[in-house]
Amino acid sequence: MPTFRKLQQVVASVPASDGAGVKLRRSLGSSPYARLDPFLMLDEFFSDDPNDYLAGFPAHPHRGFETVTYMLDGHMRHEDNHGNTGDLGPGDVQWMRAARGIIHSEMPQQTEGRMRGFQLWLNLPAQEKMSPAAYRDIASSQIPVVNNVKIIAGKLGDVTGPIYGGSTDPYYFDVQLAPGAVFECALPASHNAFAYAYEGEALVGEERKALAHRSAGLLSEGDSVRIEGGAEGARLLLLAGKPLGEPVVQYGPFVMNSGEEIEQAIADYQSGAFAREGIGRIKVATPQ
Repeated sequence: MPTFRKLQQVVASVPASDGAGVKLRRSLGSSPYARLDPFLMLDEFFSDDPNDYLAGFPAHPHRGFETVTYMLDGHMRHEDNHGNTGDLGPGDVQWMRAARGIIHSEMPQQTEGRMRGFQLWLNLPAQEKMSPAAYRDIASSQIPVVNNVKIIAGKLGDVTGPIYGGSTDPYYFDVQLAPGAVFECALPASHNAFAYAYEGEALVGEERKALAHRSAGLLSEGDSVRIEGGAEGARLLLLAGKPLGEPVVQYGPFVMNSGEEIEQAIADYQSGAFAREGIGRIKVATPQ
């Protein structure tokens, strides 16, 4: 019999801004205590007002973790310090392993209309924090969909998403539920998991505990998940990853394991070392 995870803790999102003033809502990462190993941060950006997003995210550095940008609406262009560029449209994903260092920008390519999406920060183990940087733009056509579930990372039944495996073995599903519809799936018992309801309300677990709109729900231990759409249905992100169990020391866009490593990251960035590092490509699995 499956052991369904329970809704253990709710982390309400709070208004925040990042980049050059882009307005967003932050749930995980809103404080150093609002994390779930290996997840560091989840931001939702959603606005029909260009003044909330036009300034974008000008060139900035990262070291020590992965960033995942998932677009729902709008058009974002990114460029890194080696001249690589890419465009993210509705449904597209960029999976970037900053590792030992990358400098990039993410700038809106629209002057009106809706800009909507998410950015997730996913920690890397100490042994991989200084590995070469790499990334991959994943078109929406490369992301399999099974029964209204987009499989960005991990595996649902026999279907594998474009990102699979690795040290944290991440699962990243976008789940759409009609009112009263139920989604059940297996997740590795070794993983931490949470859900984020970005439309409607979700009812989690056999207890059907409510996860409100724009809240992250941290899930208990278990080997399966049960989520039901509320009275108006729901859309939510379901994420899971293998915890690292390592110290986390964060200074802005740098996430390392010690203060000394943070000081080295700042020194490397200021000396231009980030700009000299090559940037590779992450292999994308073939959707089944």
